[in-house]
Amino acid sequence: MMAMGKKIATRESYGNTLVELAKEHDDLVVLDADLAGATKTSIFQKAYPDRFIDCGIAEGNMMGVAAGLATTGLVPFASSFAMFAAGRAFEQVRNSIGYPHLNVKIGATHAGISVGEDGATHQCNEDIALMRTIPGMVVVNPSDDVEARAAVRAAYKHQGPVYLRFGRLAVPVVNDFDGYAFELGKGVTLREGKDVTIVATGLCVCPALEAAVLLSEAGVCAEVINIHTIKPLDTQLIAASAKKTGRVVTVEEHSVIGGLGSAVCGALAEKYPVPVKKLGIQDTYGESGPAEKLLEKYGLDVPSIYSAVRAFVG
Repeated sequence: MMAMGKKIATRESYGNTLVELAKEHDDLVVLDADLAGATKTSIFQKAYPDRFIDCGIAEGNMMGVAAGLATTGLVPFASSFAMFAAGRAFEQVRNSIGYPHLNVKIGATHAGISVGEDGATHQCNEDIALMRTIPGMVVVNPSDDVEARAAVRAAYKHQGPVYLRFGRLAVPVVNDFDGYAFELGKGVTLREGKDVTIVATGLCVCPALEAAVLLSEAGVCAEVINIHTIKPLDTQLIAASAKKTGRVVTVEEHSVIGGLGSAVCGALAEKYPVPVKKLGIQDTYGESGPAEKLLEKYGLDVPSIYSAVRAFVG
């Protein structure tokens, strides 16, 4: 299932897919806030300079411009780092895009602690929580190149605002298998199990799968679910798995407050209450350092997930 030799950052997938979509749809336009080289919208800018707008270091204004363009029938993809797209521009996203329910897509790159050396100020671990609170906002956090490409296409087709979360770090492809299909709001069961359910999102999907392999060798049969769409959440799939296993562990490169873990807990409290362990950023800021080392320190690498799940089950 996992083509572990192939790695690509989902921000690269974003830039490449925008170009592909532009060939098919004349109404697609891209905006950026002076970060095109990093967000990879520079790929689009080179191919379609007349359909690209650099709004400068003015993210709130960029969201307003995107909203205006959407009212004319265009489909704008507004791009910046997650810290700025969700954080700095929150009020404009809420009031100018969310409130009138405009057809704007927000491409937020460099999310989570895997931003690495840029440090705590740029490591946005709060964006999913912020975007989940906006009525009508779809929130998508793809796990690899395959999923990111599919997510961008699905976002274009969806009528209404979509928040797309991408990473800086190159990550393995996990969804390159026969039968994979992407649908907004639908989770994907990557591994069947009976002892515990691991619900993962974004770059945490791959280490969750690897941890499940190690757990099986230790006699723990873990089910692994990839939740690429955090809002709307696939509550039916999660509840069905919880009924089967009786325990759930969530894994996310985001604060455990307000993100995937909170969404899953909220759903299970209504549907089928079971014990839940939330792995993620534990109410703290990140710090500067190599991405892989940070993921290890904050408990999101394979050994950490394995140990946490085994202790939870045992």
